[in-house]
Amino acid sequence: MKYDIRYKPSYSLLVVTLDPGESIVAEAGSMTYMQPAIEVKTKKREKSFWGSLGMSLLGGQTFFVNEFTAVNARGEAGFSAAPLGDIETLTLSPGNGYIIQKSAYIASQEGVNLDVQWEGFTKGLFGQGLFMIKVSGAGLLFLNTFGAIDKHTLNPGEKMIVDNFHLVAFSETCQYKVTKFGGLKETILGGEGFVTEITGPGEIYIQTKNIRELADWIWTLIEPRIQAKAR
Repeated sequence: MKYDIRYKPSYSLLVVTLDPGESIVAEAGSMTYMQPAIEVKTKKREKSFWGSLGMSLLGGQTFFVNEFTAVNARGEAGFSAAPLGDIETLTLSPGNGYIIQKSAYIASQEGVNLDVQWEGFTKGLFGQGLFMIKVSGAGLLFLNTFGAIDKHTLNPGEKMIVDNFHLVAFSETCQYKVTKFGGLKETILGGEGFVTEITGPGEIYIQTKNIRELADWIWTLIEPRIQAKAR
């Protein structure tokens, strides 16, 4: 499969070229355009679908993916996600998987397994709504981030503490521990909430912006108008 990531780093668009018989799986709603040679099938993430995709009811929702296949001729398709930001390509191989934020997933090749029932981060990371997926297998995985991508490589035993809403992905070879940021006062007033302490060896991918902070900022602009109308 040929691919190109255009308009980096702020308005990234993933463009794939599929030969007849080739397929790519993408998050529902991520397709921006496709040529007529490509057919689409929407599927539930069931165990029978490429191994261990599984079916998830995380957050009370059933997650679906679309399978794009070039049928009788070569076809092109473009994919993007809602936030402004970049797209990163990760190459998976046996023993070289990742833990990724569910909202960062945009597309993957056949042979990449998404374990959406993985319980490493339970209950949406203590109610913060941050669900993580364990990704394994072999093939290309495409991630969308909010803001630019900041990559760090940890040596064995080297540690890094990452804000959970900036954490995009880290290698399955890493060990991790989710903790509160400082004491109770710092957690409430510091604006950080929970963080993840990650220990190498492995890679960490961090997004430079926090979409929750953007939402809070927008609300500070909208709230006074709503209160004014309610009076």
